Amino acid sequence: MTTYAEIVLRAISVYLFMIIAIRLFGKKELAQLSVIDLVFILLISNAVQNAMVGPDNSLQGGLIAAGALFITNFILKKIIGRYDSVGKLIQGEPVMLIYKGKVQERNLKITGFTHAELEAAIREHGVEKIENIDLAMLEVDGNISVLTDDFRTRTHKKRIHKTLNNPNATT
Repeated sequence: MTTYAEIVLRAISVYLFMIIAIRLFGKKELAQLSVIDLVFILLISNAVQNAMVGPDNSLQGGLIAAGALFITNFILKKIIGRYDSVGKLIQGEPVMLIYKGKVQERNLKITGFTHAELEAAIREHGVEKIENIDLAMLEVDGNISVLTDDFRTRTHKKRIHKTLNNPNATT
């Protein structure tokens, strides 16, 4: 019979393996889930279940594995919050995909995004053309943030409007 200490070690090992695997296979997997990705995640979770608890199918074994995962996750988040270098190692850094209307081809290739996926992501932000984008970044959580000429223009107009209506306002 599997000891509870062994279940804890197995669960932590699988957890760390999954973090490394997700990190190696790219951030886009996190926020840009397709049907294929969802099925993959469900199958992976089923595949690693036995690796965590071994032959122990008891309620206690499952709860101990889950508890070990929660505690490991809590500790890892605290470490990431305290040490930027660990956060960069595990989560990576934001990647610039578009700058001043130009696709950063090298970064697009590094992240594994296709032009079609990038264009779909910018449409989700309500932007028609890549040329209208000042900056698009793939964030560490897998989301794409987009800043457009329109955003800059609106912000600039608000500052001018404030200044015209209030001569004492600072810009």
